Amino acid sequence: MNDEVLNMSIRRFLKTVGVNSQLAIEKAVRKAIEDGKLKGSETLPVAMTLSVGALALEVKFDGDLKLD
Repeated sequence: MNDEVLNMSIRRFLKTVGVNSQLAIEKAVRKAIEDGKLKGSETLPVAMTLSVGALALEVKFDGDLKLD
Protein backbone atom coordinates (compact mmCIF):
# COMPACT_ATOMS: atom_id res chain seq x y z
CA MET A 1 0.00 0.00 0.00
CA ASN A 2 1.19 3.49 -0.84
CA ASP A 3 0.31 5.73 2.11
CA GLU A 4 0.69 8.92 0.06
CA VAL A 5 -1.68 7.70 -2.66
CA LEU A 6 -4.23 6.60 -0.04
CA ASN A 7 -3.96 9.93 1.80
CA MET A 8 -4.47 11.97 -1.37
CA SER A 9 -7.40 9.78 -2.43
CA ILE A 10 -9.08 10.24 0.97
CA ARG A 11 -8.52 14.00 0.84
CA ARG A 12 -10.02 14.26 -2.67
CA PHE A 13 -13.05 12.27 -1.58
CA LEU A 14 -13.57 14.35 1.58
CA LYS A 15 -13.18 17.60 -0.37
CA THR A 16 -15.88 16.46 -2.81
CA VAL A 17 -18.15 15.44 0.06
CA GLY A 18 -17.53 18.71 1.90
CA VAL A 19 -18.17 21.02 -1.05
CA ASN A 20 -21.23 19.15 -2.34
CA SER A 21 -22.70 18.72 1.15
CA GLN A 22 -22.34 22.43 1.87
CA LEU A 23 -24.06 23.38 -1.39
CA ALA A 24 -26.92 20.92 -0.78
CA ILE A 25 -27.47 22.15 2.79
CA GLU A 26 -27.36 25.83 1.78
CA LYS A 27 -29.87 25.21 -1.01
CA ALA A 28 -32.23 23.29 1.30
CA VAL A 29 -32.02 25.94 4.04
CA ARG A 30 -32.73 28.78 1.60
CA LYS A 31 -35.71 26.90 0.17
CA ALA A 32 -37.07 26.12 3.65
CA ILE A 33 -36.83 29.81 4.59
CA GLU A 34 -38.51 30.87 1.32
CA ASP A 35 -41.28 28.29 1.90
CA GLY A 36 -41.80 29.53 5.46
CA LYS A 37 -40.70 26.25 7.04
CA LEU A 38 -37.78 27.96 8.79
CA LYS A 39 -37.44 31.47 10.21
CA GLY A 40 -33.69 31.66 9.68
CA SER A 41 -32.71 31.82 13.34
CA GLU A 42 -32.90 28.12 14.20
CA THR A 43 -30.21 25.67 15.17
CA LEU A 44 -30.66 22.45 13.22
CA PRO A 45 -29.35 19.07 14.35
CA VAL A 46 -27.34 17.38 11.63
CA ALA A 47 -25.90 13.90 11.17
CA MET A 48 -23.76 12.24 8.55
CA THR A 49 -22.72 8.63 8.19
CA LEU A 50 -19.49 7.54 6.51
CA SER A 51 -19.46 4.00 5.29
CA VAL A 52 -16.92 1.88 3.46
CA GLY A 53 -18.64 -1.41 2.74
CA ALA A 54 -15.52 -3.38 1.87
CA LEU A 55 -14.05 -2.47 5.27
CA ALA A 56 -17.26 -2.94 7.27
CA LEU A 57 -16.71 0.63 8.43
CA GLU A 58 -19.61 2.82 9.47
CA VAL A 59 -19.03 5.99 11.48
CA LYS A 60 -21.72 8.52 12.40
CA PHE A 61 -20.97 12.20 12.95
CA ASP A 62 -23.43 14.50 14.74
CA GLY A 63 -23.52 18.25 15.17
CA ASP A 64 -25.59 21.41 14.86
CA LEU A 65 -26.06 23.97 12.11
CA LYS A 66 -26.68 27.47 13.44
CA LEU A 67 -28.58 29.71 11.05
CA ASP A 68 -28.06 32.91 13.05
